Amino acid sequence: YQSALEHQIKPIIGCEVYVARRTRHDRQPKLDDDPYHLVLLAENEIGYKNLLQLVSDGHVEGFYYRPRVDRELLSALSEGLIVLSACLSGEIPRRLQERNPTAALKAAEWYREAFGPDHFFLELQDQGLGEQREINHGLLEVARHLGLGVVATNDVHYIKEDEAMIQDVLLSIQTGKTLNDRDRLRFPSNQFYLKTPQEMADLFSGAPDALKNTLAYSLIQ
Repeated sequence: YQSALEHQIKPIIGCEVYVARRTRHDRQPKLDDDPYHLVLLAENEIGYKNLLQLVSDGHVEGFYYRPRVDRELLSALSEGLIVLSACLSGEIPRRLQERNPTAALKAAEWYREAFGPDHFFLELQDQGLGEQREINHGLLEVARHLGLGVVATNDVHYIKEDEAMIQDVLLSIQTGKTLNDRDRLRFPSNQFYLKTPQEMADLFSGAPDALKNTLAYSLIQ
């Protein structure tokens, strides 16, 4: 935070949290061990404190394989937070992948009501995965139906595109595998790097509002 300020960069504090499929207290195998993803960004000091509380409660009350929050906590600690619907592992993208647009719409409506229409954004990503563009189309439909904003992001796990191989090696070491293991965990493309503004503009030329909204938050004082 201090280093960012020293370099005239506005730091935005946030966290990608896990959201329990039911409640943070449920711990049924094969049902509660695969939570949804959600991105929370602190808009102000109140939001920062709520973010700390959510992360703490996720560890203390909701831990099941990983820390989890739930809708009860999100609703109670919603003030001062900007919320993004996350990657393909978010609840709304998951519902669209399941070919259940009604459930996706219902989930998006809940988040809109809990955080407010100007604090909840549907997140568009494109790392070259076949299903992403189809899901993005579905997200745009949900946004249009509910009057929600969309935001363009990129899931970043390394800085430069040519570092994808290094990331693959590190992931193999972390999971105790070798590069020759066919069934090991790996990233599906080499597009998980910090893309330039022009690269993002080219990817999302059909959704200019998503690019504008990405910058809008950085202008909040």
